[in-house]
Amino acid sequence: MKQKKCGWCVGDTQYEAYHDTEWGSPVTDDAVLFEFLLLETFQAGLSWITILRKRDNFESAFDGFDYKKIARYNEKKIAALLQDAGIVRNKLKVRSAVSNAQAFIKVQETFGSFNTYLWNFVGGKAIHNEVKNYKEAPATTPLSDKLSKDLKKRGFKFVGSTVIYAFMQAVGIVNDHETSCFRYSEIRQNDPVLK
Repeated sequence: MKQKKCGWCVGDTQYEAYHDTEWGSPVTDDAVLFEFLLLETFQAGLSWITILRKRDNFESAFDGFDYKKIARYNEKKIAALLQDAGIVRNKLKVRSAVSNAQAFIKVQETFGSFNTYLWNFVGGKAIHNEVKNYKEAPATTPLSDKLSKDLKKRGFKFVGSTVIYAFMQAVGIVNDHETSCFRYSEIRQNDPVLK
């Protein structure tokens, strides 16, 4: 018998694989958190599947999402990225990847890790919503508003509340799997309480 999955991913092999193995799983690794943050900022105004299909290209273009390297990108590297047809060639988004990497490092210096900073917003424990149909999940919440505002204050760009809510869903701050989806209970049972 096929496992029940969230309706948004069904029918696309790549989408289903991402849903089954990554989306909504709590992420505590700073390198992975940065990767998702970078990809979500590029997704602003586009569909996630567009970004997912270009993910390998992004990884190659952005030095394996190494935020320490990205923070040091110069104008020559930015110009090269803007010629790369494999990614989303938006000048403001490419530049924001660099400034966001710099802001990310500053957050690490202040809080010890980006992970600590991020999970403090939920007391180290994921929020498990009761989504029956993915179309009912919110686009923003007061928490995404708060996190978005704080990130902007810290110099991050392309981090509006909608982008940040999608980021929170992706990295498991909120579990927005449909309650009938096999991943919902899996994630709920394995919810780490972060110290």
